[in-house]
Amino acid sequence: MGRPMANLTLTDDERSELRGCARRPTTAQAHALRARIILACAEGASNGDVADDLSVTRQTVGKWRNRFLEKRLDGLVDAHRPGTPRTVTDEDVERVIATALEKTPKGATHWSTRSMAAATGLSQSSVSRIWRAFSLQPHREETFKLSNDPLFVSKVRDIVGLYLNPPDKALVLCVDEKSQMQALERTQPLLPMRPGLPACRTHDYIRHGTTTLFAALDARTGKVIGKCYRRHRVAEFLKFLRIIDESVPAGLDVPLILDNYGTHKTPAVRRWLARHGRFHMHYTPTYASWINLVESWFGVLSNRRIHRDSFRSTRQLEAAVGEHVAANNEQPVPFVWTKPAADILHSVRRFCLHISDSGH
Repeated sequence: MGRPMANLTLTDDERSELRGCARRPTTAQAHALRARIILACAEGASNGDVADDLSVTRQTVGKWRNRFLEKRLDGLVDAHRPGTPRTVTDEDVERVIATALEKTPKGATHWSTRSMAAATGLSQSSVSRIWRAFSLQPHREETFKLSNDPLFVSKVRDIVGLYLNPPDKALVLCVDEKSQMQALERTQPLLPMRPGLPACRTHDYIRHGTTTLFAALDARTGKVIGKCYRRHRVAEFLKFLRIIDESVPAGLDVPLILDNYGTHKTPAVRRWLARHGRFHMHYTPTYASWINLVESWFGVLSNRRIHRDSFRSTRQLEAAVGEHVAANNEQPVPFVWTKPAADILHSVRRFCLHISDSGH
């Protein structure tokens, strides 16, 4: 006969928490095992039976049974383990963070782990651990550009409204030009991907001219109307408007979302729009190309078809672009806009307040 076991009972909250820990895939395996031990013990099983079912020792089951009885759920957490005293104090951590955020090193624009270590008297590895813990990355920098359009608010509400609540009997098209696409021929053949090695291409190239893609993205379906021209003038833009007019069924209005490029507002374009009353221009705010969904499609085009290829002529480049447009229209995937205009304006306001307090 072994020593008698204390009765282990669980409350509803404890049972729910333990079951969640045992089933949740993100739970640490050691903690999940302890939760399963307690759940099995609560069913009335002996330490030996629980040990056999979970492939652990009886001592392990007894340890966590006793810890739970003593401290309940808190007893399943690893106890503090003695070890070497900390060499980096809280004051050292605060000093590293404050230095990284508020100062710059002499003769440089940003800190490195070595320069920070020299300035604070800590080791490079300690500085690196502190930066990782607080997500500090002085070596990284991103860019931004705020729109200075006086009609920014009304334009954002107008365009986002077209995305989230398009008008009836209308086809909303996002229009823009991807200009100066270069036909670049690599100086040596491309090396295909092999097991363990990525595809390789030379860094140098031969230029064979440029072309411009005029594109209109259907915001609802993801289909694209596209045409390449060698030049980027009002004449080419008017030709593309005629292609759109021929492609869109006659019974639909055509709201066009496009930027403020000069060729979009010339007298010739205005006269053409006056003769085609179903076309309605919706101009994006200045420095706000992110609000035009066709820009996202241009990014996909560059990444999947143009950037890694080699072209011996602009005609070959234009054929590749045409193939991509055709493949896109066979299985179109729309770019779904989800953020309301109020959330966008709130984010811009919060960012403006942030940079106004930056001290620069």
